[in-house]
Amino acid sequence: MLLENKNSRIQQIHFSEIENSGVSLFIKREDELHPFISGNKYRKLKYNLAEAAKQQKSTLLTFGGAYSNHIAATAAAGFSYNLKTIGIIRGDELANNLAETVQNNPTLKFASEHNMQFEFVSREAYREKTTPEFIKKLKEKFGDFYLVPEGGTNNFAVKGCEEILTLGDEKYDIICCAVGTGGTISGIINSLNRHQKAIGFPALKGDFLQHEINNYILKSENWSLNTNYHFGGYAKVSEELITFINKFKSETKIPLDPVYTGKMMFGIVDLIKNDFFKKGTKILAIHTGGLQGIDGMNLFLKKKNLAQIA
Repeated sequence: MLLENKNSRIQQIHFSEIENSGVSLFIKREDELHPFISGNKYRKLKYNLAEAAKQQKSTLLTFGGAYSNHIAATAAAGFSYNLKTIGIIRGDELANNLAETVQNNPTLKFASEHNMQFEFVSREAYREKTTPEFIKKLKEKFGDFYLVPEGGTNNFAVKGCEEILTLGDEKYDIICCAVGTGGTISGIINSLNRHQKAIGFPALKGDFLQHEINNYILKSENWSLNTNYHFGGYAKVSEELITFINKFKSETKIPLDPVYTGKMMFGIVDLIKNDFFKKGTKILAIHTGGLQGIDGMNLFLKKKNLAQIA
């Protein structure tokens, strides 16, 4: 049970805001790897699925928020390979009117349609999700399962993400990637050539990711995190960001999600405009997918009477 080894295409980005910068920007379209198991989730699940098969597990259990890309991808992967999937979802209030919650949430609706079983837990309990006591209770309730961590990040995920960069990618000087749990950039760092550098753009506030990434990487140099473009934290957006995402799509025909790739690309463009990179630099941005989250964000923006993502 293994997702096929794929290499995604690379596009050069022609965008008016950086037209005469002297910096070349390209994007690796990992979002096109699979219609439902998108981008970095494809990479992260690849070897986890193989390990689940090796352990002869027929159930995948994982964790996420109500709009999680990882929840949607795990449900799709389980559906494809005839595995039962269980999603431990943050926010027990969501279970109060479950049918309505699922119907009005594009991510949970998709996961439900792909046969994922939900268990909603309080935010307080969710913080304990990695403790032996919490896992023991889950096993008592659901029986035997293969546990995939929140966001999919573990050693198997990092191994999968090491396959994002391929032999032809050594011509790029800087590799940029959005950062959630740190698994994707860890794989990229492990795959860098000596002359390359990786820059991660965290979607969350705080500097805890440095420690997380250090747990997985084989070398400690040639990478950095730029924490200036989280827009207030996970799932937080601004009118400026939405305007940028819509302009970028209009000019390049490339969709960006508002939680991860939109913030990364905003950051890259802003750095180019401010001469952060020397002329002649070739940048490769990794499109990690996550486009399923656009519908959920648009529901939120509509309620706030704000412009939506085209």
